[in-house]
Formats: sequence, structure tokens, C-alpha cells
Amino acid sequence: MAAQLALGPDAFAGGETAALLWGMQGLPRWDGRTVHMVIPALGAQRHHHRVTLHSWQVSPGEVATTTGIRLTDPGRTLRDTLLRVDRETAVCLMDSALHRGLILEEDMEELELANRGRKGCVNVRRWWPLADGRAESPLETRVRLICVDGGAPPTDLQHRFRDGRGRTIGIADFWWEEYQLIGEADGHGPHGLPQALLRDRERQNALQRWHPGVRIVRFTWQDLNRPQYILAAITRAGG
Repeated sequence: MAAQLALGPDAFAGGETAALLWGMQGLPRWDGRTVHMVIPALGAQRHHHRVTLHSWQVSPGEVATTTGIRLTDPGRTLRDTLLRVDRETAVCLMDSALHRGLILEEDMEELELANRGRKGCVNVRRWWPLADGRAESPLETRVRLICVDGGAPPTDLQHRFRDGRGRTIGIADFWWEEYQLIGEADGHGPHGLPQALLRDRERQNALQRWHPGVRIVRFTWQDLNRPQYILAAITRAGG
């Protein structure tokens, strides 16, 4: 808000800052200082008092307002931010935007086409098809990408398991049909709380009762540093 007031009515948040304001997950933790603002008539990109200024040509229809701050709309925010990050971060942002309903699956092709001709768009073009709005966290996205790269993509995401009466007893982050294997991404936060641990244990007991042939592997943020461990855990659990 301070940057917007200082830069005048033609300025609005964009890029990584707009992604954070929309609640898209997957970016590195914000340092609490640097913000990205767009002034279309500025000319060359430059920095000013912890503000990174961009001169992207943004149409009025691509500017929105949330919590009193002007910023690029979710689609334009993705278009700009994906050109500035690595593949894993890009897919995390796309998954999050889809999962939160900020953009729709049918929007993806149009967004990719709109970015053609911009610097870095050739690399990003290969990333759009990797997006999946069923992913509920950046950890799930990153584990999935490791599996895809390693030739062991999950058969399904958010796979639903039922008891003998058809009631849902659990929803698995990942499911490998050929291995009869469940994969769970245990991130920081809710999974570590006592009530969550109790629910996870009850769910696992119910799964073992109604689906005795199913096995479970679990992955954490630390495991991302060992992609071969993740792939080995899947293939070994699958026999």
C-alpha cells in the first residue's frame, strides 16, 4: 500500500508481489521488504527504495483490486511471474491458482498463448501442461514432479477410499494403482498437531482394515533433497 501511494495512481502490484496478495503458494518466503510494482509508462526496469519497478504493458482489463490494493489479475500475475522463476516454483504457482479457483483449466491455453514472444516463454511453454489443480500444497506438487521426472507418475491425485458401506474413510495425496500404493506429503503445520496425528492414525487403521493390500509411503520437505530416495521408496514399496 505504501508503494502504491508513493508511486501514484498509475502504479499497481505485479509479479511475485501480486502472487502473494492473491494467496498463490509456492514462492520462497517473502523477505518482508521488497515489492514488485508495475508502471506501464516507466520504460526500463529499475529499483527504487526497496521497490522493483516493471514497465510491462498491462491492459486495464488485467488490473484488479483486492484489500484496497491495485494489482494484476490472477491470470496476468501468473503470466508475469512464471517468466521469472524455475520450473518447480512455476508449477507450484499454477497448481495453487487452479486449486484456489483463481484461474480455470480452460484459461491455461489462452494464458500460454498470450505470453508467446516474451523473454523466457519458450521454457515456460513446456511447464503449463504439468499443472494440476488437485495438488493441495507446494510439497505435493514438488513430490509429483520428482515422480514424473523419474518415470513413476502417480495414477491419481486425491484418490478417495471407501469402507464397506461406501463411506469415505480417506483421501490419498497420491495413488499408484499398479503398486497398490498410497503416497502422503507430510508438510509443516497441521499434520504435526495432536488432533491431526490422531486423525491420520485413525484413517490409516481404517484403510488397513478395508483395504488390507494397500501400502503407504510418506514424504516430507527434507525428502525433496533426495529425489532418488523418493523414487526408490515408491518402487520398493511396490515390490
